[in-house]
Amino acid sequence: MIIDVHGHYTTAPAALGAWRDLQIAGLKDPSQAPSASALKISDDEIRDTIENNQLKLMKQRGSDLTIFSPRASFMAHHIGDFETSATWAAICNELCFRVSELFPEHFIPAAMLPQSPGVDPATCIPELVKCVEQYGNVGINLNPDPSGGHWTSPPLSDRSWYPIYEKMVEYDIPAMVHVSTSCNSCFHTTGAHYLNADTTAFMQCLTSDLFKDFPTLKFLIPHGGGAVPYHWGRFRGLAQELKKPLLDDHLLNNIFFDTCVYHQPGIDLLTKVIPVKNILFASEMIGAVRGIDPTTGHYYDDTKRYIEDTVNLNEEERFQVYEGNARRVFTRLDAALKKKGL
Repeated sequence: MIIDVHGHYTTAPAALGAWRDLQIAGLKDPSQAPSASALKISDDEIRDTIENNQLKLMKQRGSDLTIFSPRASFMAHHIGDFETSATWAAICNELCFRVSELFPEHFIPAAMLPQSPGVDPATCIPELVKCVEQYGNVGINLNPDPSGGHWTSPPLSDRSWYPIYEKMVEYDIPAMVHVSTSCNSCFHTTGAHYLNADTTAFMQCLTSDLFKDFPTLKFLIPHGGGAVPYHWGRFRGLAQELKKPLLDDHLLNNIFFDTCVYHQPGIDLLTKVIPVKNILFASEMIGAVRGIDPTTGHYYDDTKRYIEDTVNLNEEERFQVYEGNARRVFTRLDAALKKKGL
């Protein structure tokens, strides 16, 4: 199987965005605030958005199953308060669940959390529990910066995050460490903020002993790990100076990277520097980079082409990147597939 571990519902029906606009307007004028029940999206509307977008491209590009979560830039945890985020997260997570129900062979859900700046992360646990137990979610997205580019939250190693980690360990689910929209004009959302956050999250883990407290905790750092593989020597050297163990022992039992890297040299570097066991196939199709590369004539986010063409992987290693590693990291995904005889 070709399992894409990084998909977002970027093509959700327009009614979702319109409802969100009303919710935001209601923060200033409560008379405009909509109820959750006011949002009406039919199964046919969902089918149309999926069949003509993600599923169409999956079939064209040869992937089988996508771990599907709400649109990352729409999480926007900096907007409103916890109740704002809680209502918004519940709506978005239910939509992804409905996608998985309508297309069970091709999509399985992962959840966004109702995070809010300055609010105890433990408040996210009821939504996490609901999504795992009722919706069959196989993972979560964890935003290390709910402030939207101002980084007012403590690092991921801080004990305030521990209640979420305890639930992750209990359910044996990984978290994709994924920020949302930047409201800081210094940081372009997808070109800077996302990649900054990937690198920052890795460094926060490197400087801590988080995985001593949670030996089975699993983080997936997207977008190829930001700057991490490119500066692997720097991180190895910093770990050495900080008297930390070698990175293989210190972090690589717990941290994994996806292949949302949109050119061949980038994938070649990733697969040369990072151990194969830590690389999971992903494309984030119809995401941050949607155009066609004029030098190749193919879409930038058609990442399967890069995996096929790299000389750094043999067939067994490609299998691990495409399927084996995803089933090992996302154990609930593996269980769901085995239940289907796959």
